[in-house]
Amino acid sequence: MKDGIGERFQRETKYNRMRMPRGSLDLDGKPPTYKDYPHARKIALPAIDRCGDLSLYEALLRRKSLRRFLDTPISLENLSSLLWTSSGIQRKEMGFAFRTVPSAGALYPVESYVIAARTAGLEQGVYHYQVKTHQLEELKLGDFSEAMARAALGQAMCAHAAAVIVFTAVFQRTVWRYRQRGYRYVYIEAGHMAQNLSLASISMGLGCCHAGALFDNEVNEILGVDGIRESVLYLSAVGHTGMCV
Repeated sequence: MKDGIGERFQRETKYNRMRMPRGSLDLDGKPPTYKDYPHARKIALPAIDRCGDLSLYEALLRRKSLRRFLDTPISLENLSSLLWTSSGIQRKEMGFAFRTVPSAGALYPVESYVIAARTAGLEQGVYHYQVKTHQLEELKLGDFSEAMARAALGQAMCAHAAAVIVFTAVFQRTVWRYRQRGYRYVYIEAGHMAQNLSLASISMGLGCCHAGALFDNEVNEILGVDGIRESVLYLSAVGHTGMCV
């Protein structure tokens, strides 16, 4: 039986002591660490004070996938905390800005976008999270909730969520250094980010559910990314649930 692409990927990206990648890094060809939209309107996000009131132990005990959301808006403070906990800058040392999640080589290939439906003080639309300045960049306005649900294989939670946070990868940031093995790291890092988001959501009394089942090109079109140099990986629907979480 012929191997599928998944088996080939796993096999061909293995490290082998006898066949390790060789060659030096093209330092002049290193991709930029941050993506920005220079002409987009910038929306300042509230500074982070705390991300809920639960201890880590309590948040882990209560973590669950919640798919049914109320019409109640989340606050801009909530959204700010979710974005920071999943991918924000935590500290600066030795000229590097380290984030709340680990990244192979501190290259941070994963970008975050917000499909905002019901966030107090924020118009409905598609936004990019500018990590460097902790701001949102307004890409386009409108209600994209139903379009996101269709693009997510009809998952209704995306239509009813207060916001959907979409993780994409700028693959070359990691592949530049780690070559084909780098694709593994990209997907691992999206998982790191989603878990942080889960724990922050539950600690703030919000519901959250992640999904990897989606029509990639349809989500990419909503975001306005090309699907080759940058493409969707994963998404997280968040909102109030009315449950005591």
